[in-house]
Amino acid sequence: MRLRNVKNKEEIMNSSSYLIQFPDSYKGKWKELFGNNNPIYIEIGMGKGQFIINSAIMNPDINYIGIEKYDSVIAKALQKVPDGIKNLYMIREDALNIENLFSHEISKIFLNFSDPWPKKRHHLRRLSSEIFLKKYDNLFFGDNYIEMRTDNRDLFSYSLISFNNYDYKFLEVSLNLHLDNMPLVTTEYEDKFSNEGMPIYYLHCVKSKKDVN
Repeated sequence: MRLRNVKNKEEIMNSSSYLIQFPDSYKGKWKELFGNNNPIYIEIGMGKGQFIINSAIMNPDINYIGIEKYDSVIAKALQKVPDGIKNLYMIREDALNIENLFSHEISKIFLNFSDPWPKKRHHLRRLSSEIFLKKYDNLFFGDNYIEMRTDNRDLFSYSLISFNNYDYKFLEVSLNLHLDNMPLVTTEYEDKFSNEGMPIYYLHCVKSKKDVN
């Protein structure tokens, strides 16, 4: 991801009530922080926040947590959050440490335009690799629901195989999401690529809780 450095990013991050400074201390206690029993959806690699912020605004009965590892990126996202949203928090953390943040309390994971890690030797770093799917098992409260969007055909093909091999069932698959069913909420990358005429690949899949060991 290329993004100009945000000079006052530390000030933005330290002063925002939407950024959780010590997220591992809330592991298993996120519903207490939100103050309700609504389902919790997370977006891993939220970028500049367009998708998760608008999702939270449109769905007040769902709690959202955006996760991003780059300071400048999350600072940009924090600047976009309008005052008064009560169902949204953000975390600055690497996805590799996702198991330190949640324990059987997540209802859905969004993987939107994740880094494709195109070199074969880096494929296990993909957020849809078996390494990460095993981590996700420990996050979900009930059945494992994952939605994914990408412009990268190779990553999409890889992910279909990875999810299938890990006993996920496909609820919906699209090779061009904006032609099949225009989504209500989009990401920054999605808008850019769609406007350039590029297809957006999409899948929604589930793994039954009884299959999770």
